[in-house]
Amino acid sequence: MKKYFILLITLICLSTVKVFAQKSTYTDKDLVWQENFDGNSLNLKDWNFETHQPGWVNNELQSYGTSSENTYVKDGMLIIQPLKKGKSYTSGRINTLGKHEFLYGRFEARLKVPEGKGFLPAFWMMPADESFYGQWPKCGEIDIMEVLGDQIKKNHGTIHFGEPHTQKQGILNLTKGNFSDEFHVFAVEWDPGEMRFYVDDKMYYKVSDWFTKKPGMDKEPFPAPFDQKFYLILNVAVGGSWPGNPDSSTKFDESAQMVVDYVKVYQKKTYNTIKTEKRIDEEDLKKPVKNGSFNNKLSYFEVYTFDTAKTEPSVKTENGNSFFVIDIAKTGTMDWHIQLMQRNILLEKGKKYKISFKAKASQPRKIMYALQRDGSKDNNWIPYSSTQHINLTTEYQTFETTFTMNNATDAKTMLSISMGAVANKVINKSHLVYIDDIELVELN
Repeated sequence: MKKYFILLITLICLSTVKVFAQKSTYTDKDLVWQENFDGNSLNLKDWNFETHQPGWVNNELQSYGTSSENTYVKDGMLIIQPLKKGKSYTSGRINTLGKHEFLYGRFEARLKVPEGKGFLPAFWMMPADESFYGQWPKCGEIDIMEVLGDQIKKNHGTIHFGEPHTQKQGILNLTKGNFSDEFHVFAVEWDPGEMRFYVDDKMYYKVSDWFTKKPGMDKEPFPAPFDQKFYLILNVAVGGSWPGNPDSSTKFDESAQMVVDYVKVYQKKTYNTIKTEKRIDEEDLKKPVKNGSFNNKLSYFEVYTFDTAKTEPSVKTENGNSFFVIDIAKTGTMDWHIQLMQRNILLEKGKKYKISFKAKASQPRKIMYALQRDGSKDNNWIPYSSTQHINLTTEYQTFETTFTMNNATDAKTMLSISMGAVANKVINKSHLVYIDDIELVELN
């Protein structure tokens, strides 16, 4: 289920019907989680409802909600039922974000798809922390099953990644029957450095090369972005850029349902991980920040823009020293609409820290910075340091603040240096902000 299907630059690599002899090495003893959809309702300890308005992505027509008309459990099956109500459409979309997230394994579902022009059912995966490598497509996406409602003999298995956006895709065409009248098992096996796509235990596509990078940065080490935890998604879209819109032949009865018998996840006890430098070393998250060992490489940072803000961030090097240059064309309407940000910083309760950096601007202006809880998933932004409002001049100055971590230990702390509007007043003149020597030091 492509997050954003229309892009100005899209590189596509396609592999059509080719069934490989390679069999799965996963067995029942590797099963770590399964959902059989027993009972009378969706188990909200395992699943979340997603709610979105029409047009949220891909020019799709449906709204996603929590109605039992669209998403329900019956006779040991999950039913996702798109409906037409006047000129509007509703459907269901559920995920396991925050409840079941996985790094590597075999992910499979036994299901039937809807039939009809304009339907796009999907069984797919997205990263639990979409900001880790940057917003889609840099973060990666794994599509295990996508079957167009008017092409019900053809399954697409796809990965999305990169900057620029690139997708690699395998297609399986059934020689008899279709994916709507009968149940089939769709699966991906995701190992470090390779993904294999299956239908009914027959591998039809495998891929072992991908990349990701951020604008103005070098590529991240392989196998980024597919070296982080992902969660599972099930949904049925209606209309949009890829399937097209429903027509007079499209029925919104039982034939429009996606029916899911089960979802299973298998994992090996160990994987032969690829020995490359990680963007965030998991071992580092277990250690305190000391003597500048905060992730102060420039590749650990990213510039985010919101609302109408527009920037061209880059890294410049002079006399062997590298620093950020943020070319700001529009500031947006709020202070935080442009942010230089690093996530996944460990702060330990009771420890004292100092954050410091150098900054200047091509014209005098104010910016602000803080360390805080990353509230991107639940909008709960807890400040750990007080927010500092500082005045930049056309000459470098060093700014620093000290604070004690009074909250619980948090390995997902976020540093943000915000340079959007000033006191929520738009700066209309284009200008540059320079930032250098960012450092976080534990003082005790």
